[in-house]
Amino acid sequence: MKKVLYPGTFDPITLGHVDVILKAVRLFDEVIIGVSGQTPKETLFQLEERISLVQLTIKELSFQNLRASSYTGLTVDFAKQLGCCAIIRGLRAVSDFESEFQLALMNRRLEPKIETIFLMPEDNHIYLSSSLVKEISRLGGDISPFVPVAVVEALKQKMSKRNSHSIISHLSAQ
Repeated sequence: MKKVLYPGTFDPITLGHVDVILKAVRLFDEVIIGVSGQTPKETLFQLEERISLVQLTIKELSFQNLRASSYTGLTVDFAKQLGCCAIIRGLRAVSDFESEFQLALMNRRLEPKIETIFLMPEDNHIYLSSSLVKEISRLGGDISPFVPVAVVEALKQKMSKRNSHSIISHLSAQ
């Protein structure tokens, strides 16, 4: 049975991520979406919220060979622990390739038996990033064409809390 890990922060999961997931489920017997609990980036959503949004999204996809799990530590160690033969990485542009290639080579050095496979989303999702989605949401734009339904509501709630907090902080400072 060929298992693959698709790791990321998924802060939040986008339709670009979903596109890569759909490609992976056609290629592998089991796909595990690994939601990283450790990231150098500051996340908008806590780990529990991110894993919940991923689980809600994959529940809607209705594939039996798809599950999500959170993890900490090295991605390649998590993949090995799960018995994965490969790690999926999504590529959007040439600019992604350099850092992803370096990461793939390091993972190969750490665990030669685990391959890295690069998958590209369809053209209509190639420009998507979680960062752009969060910025559009923060500025009041419509994110529904870019993210699963569960994420739309979660981002609205998160942004309204942030805006309320910003207003209260501003008024307190006066």
